[in-house]
Amino acid sequence: MIYLQNMNLLMNILWLLLGGIVTCVEYVISSLLMMITIIGIPFGLQTMKLAFLALFPFGKEVRTAPQSGGCLSVLMNILWLCLGGLWISLSHLAFGLFLCITVIGIPFALQHFKLASLALTPFGKEIVNK
Repeated sequence: MIYLQNMNLLMNILWLLLGGIVTCVEYVISSLLMMITIIGIPFGLQTMKLAFLALFPFGKEVRTAPQSGGCLSVLMNILWLCLGGLWISLSHLAFGLFLCITVIGIPFALQHFKLASLALTPFGKEIVNK
């Protein structure tokens, strides 16, 4: 258990040094820009969820929330998908595929795939520690 926590800490530090901090800052800036309007606040909150996961992705897991919001979550995910979620998800997918070229990059690629799935449909999801 302690070994796994230490490995997650080491991988999170490497993630930050190799671009994770830049990704997090991009998400925070876009989140703040979305929160300028009242309509954009829910989308900004979901982008903030992506920012926190992009900061320290190792040791975290994305799950469906027990009280996910039902039809409203589905509607918001459809809007999110049309307004930019697809492009965010495709960029994480491209980075993940690029990182799969080397064996060392595979753990980082898996984190990009996790971010891609959350970027596709963030409403009704929660991030929990493993």
